[in-house]
Amino acid sequence: MGLISIENMEFFAYHGCFSEEQIIGTRFIVDLYIEAETTEAEETDKLSKTINYQEVFLMVKDQMAIKSHLLEHLARRILNALHENFSGIDYVEVKVSKMNPPLGGKVGNVSLTLSTEDE
Repeated sequence: MGLISIENMEFFAYHGCFSEEQIIGTRFIVDLYIEAETTEAEETDKLSKTINYQEVFLMVKDQMAIKSHLLEHLARRILNALHENFSGIDYVEVKVSKMNPPLGGKVGNVSLTLSTEDE
């Protein structure tokens, strides 16, 4: 069993409850932690025997391009897409952070973390 970490994926996207957020957009950071069986990849050194990090990144990028009002909805879509597109995943944790959220004061980011344990 291996833990694949893909951290600090940065996207400019248009998620938020305020109409301005869906027009102006802002930066988001996504962190993923994927537990999967990696023994065959360890032994064979073949990419086809593990989770392809580039494919994961592109799948997250596709989800980030679809507007959502809530981080909760976005994170759930990412979890669902991972499970639909990659077999052999035992556990996934996704953290979505919105940088500089419009909360009426200086705030670095707000984040939401979901995992397959939340299902």
